[in-house]
Amino acid sequence: MAEEGEQERVTKRILLLINCAMLAIGGSGGPLILRLYFTHGGHRVWLSSFLQTAGFPIMLVPLIILYIRRKRTTTITATTKASIVSIKPPLIIAFTVIGVLTGLDNYLSAYGVARLPVSTSALIIASQLAFTALFAFLLVKQKFKAYTVNAVVLLTLGAGVLALHTSGDRPVALYGFVLPLVELAYKKTEQFMTYSLVLEIQFVMCTFATLLNIVGMITNHDFKVISREAKQFGLGEANYYVVLVGTAILWQAFFLGAIGVIYCASSLLSGIIIAVMLPVIEVLAVVLYKETFKAEKGVSLILSVWGFAYYFYGEYKQTKKLKRNLTLEIGELPQAHTIIPIDQ
Repeated sequence: MAEEGEQERVTKRILLLINCAMLAIGGSGGPLILRLYFTHGGHRVWLSSFLQTAGFPIMLVPLIILYIRRKRTTTITATTKASIVSIKPPLIIAFTVIGVLTGLDNYLSAYGVARLPVSTSALIIASQLAFTALFAFLLVKQKFKAYTVNAVVLLTLGAGVLALHTSGDRPVALYGFVLPLVELAYKKTEQFMTYSLVLEIQFVMCTFATLLNIVGMITNHDFKVISREAKQFGLGEANYYVVLVGTAILWQAFFLGAIGVIYCASSLLSGIIIAVMLPVIEVLAVVLYKETFKAEKGVSLILSVWGFAYYFYGEYKQTKKLKRNLTLEIGELPQAHTIIPIDQ
């Protein structure tokens, strides 16, 4: 039993690392490639918003693989079959609402990327970490240690320093609300949470976010101008469609990574990783798009890295302390007496 528990913990850690990697790749690559669209002649905000969740059909591949595996390992009887879909109506309703909120957040995010330099808009979004922490406390009763609070403050200050030097910017609070809302839905559901269910949740959430953006595209006549915009794109017509597809794939990695980290750990950790990746975006933006690296961006970078290091050092110390206490408790348990049988 102990071996099975340890194996489950190791599996979850590996899954956490994979989702952190997806969140990091999507969180840094998504804004950069989306900025590429706007920099070279793209103008459709609803289209770019649509692309942030339009890659959700990719989820069908792992879902089909997991279903085949589940079907092989499940004992099939006359009354028991491996179900194709495991998500229940309550979760579908909950993530339909969350999906609509995500679609709205995508539009606001795309609007910001279209109007601001990528390094500026990305670091401003770091202020959502404060909202993530607040809503995590209110919705899921997140417990805060001293190092967690300090890390959140440092990462938020990193965004605040830059915000003081950019006129007209507004901190983004909506996605800071969405992350704890996802965690709350996980905790309140009566279903047993599995990673397969997480993928189904991602599929539902992105479906309704995409539908909202499709309505916006129809209203804004985006479908009618895509071919014309492609011909006028600065990098060429073929590269225009490459950018669109690349945007959809990278953002899908971001969203899957975000809800995967929530499943393996917490919404607060997901928000921290999003904020931590922002200095990477800033450096890449300076290198790729020749954006200026001013003093306030340097201060923001230092504060962000400091907050990142502070959080994970605190987690390391906390884990080490818990292991030490557990060892002491086991050592204090009364030892069983050895019974020596008497020969008859």
